[in-house]
Amino acid sequence: MTTHVDLPQGLPSTRSRPESVETHPAPAWRTALLPAAGVLVAVTLWWLATDVLFSGRALVAEFSPRRTLTGLREIVGAGVLDHAASSVFRLLAGLAVATVVGVAVGALVGSHAALERAVRPALLFLRMVSPLSWAPVAVIALGIGDRPVIALVAATTVWPILASTAEGVASVDPGHALVARALGASRSERIRTVTVPAVRPRVLSGLRMAIGIGWVVLVPAEMLGVTSGLGYQILNAKDQLAYHQITALILVIGTIGYAVDLVARWALRTPRERLQDSRATRVDPR
Repeated sequence: MTTHVDLPQGLPSTRSRPESVETHPAPAWRTALLPAAGVLVAVTLWWLATDVLFSGRALVAEFSPRRTLTGLREIVGAGVLDHAASSVFRLLAGLAVATVVGVAVGALVGSHAALERAVRPALLFLRMVSPLSWAPVAVIALGIGDRPVIALVAATTVWPILASTAEGVASVDPGHALVARALGASRSERIRTVTVPAVRPRVLSGLRMAIGIGWVVLVPAEMLGVTSGLGYQILNAKDQLAYHQITALILVIGTIGYAVDLVARWALRTPRERLQDSRATRVDPR
């Protein structure tokens, strides 16, 4: 006599499960081909919209890919690379200020629960105010030039850094600090060996987010009393009715922003992410 026993619900069957599943990275040609195909589709849609669907409108034709290439040659000849360098400098300067302030305030707030509850309403209020709303205040307080633009970038990018630092400090396991203290570690050694490794991934994640937000805010901020930068170039092209140069400048801004994001993702990787990348690129000897 045979009996049939059903496996309980929720227990996976091990009848034909492989012991290990090997994953291999996608071929290099596929990794490069898919983004290239996406760009090609986007350019095709752009051409269809400006040269086919709305070709009867003269103003729309100024934003076509063909006119954009003409504008790109013109702005390169006019020194757009110098303006791009000014924009990147302001971005990095604002990020440096935001990192110092955000990490310091975030570590202080994350270390004291009572302080966090006390300052939460004020911090949330300031965070929800558009950074460009502070533009008149920045110009009045700091004058015109680089300083108000850097201040606006810092006011924008400080919040993700501050929030990620506070969350990281608050999430540190107290037991790890107790073990380090029991082993005779000083306060500075506990911060270096327990707090910093636990907080670093969150801070790097907040910094990567801050870079993207800062680049988006930088361009309109450069329309406030400066005579250089990509935002100033867009305002200047608009005043000259050179609409094809505006599209070219948008192309430059997007390309530089994409490159900045790639560099940030590579440079701000955590040790675990670096280890995972090295394993993913390792060639299987078989």
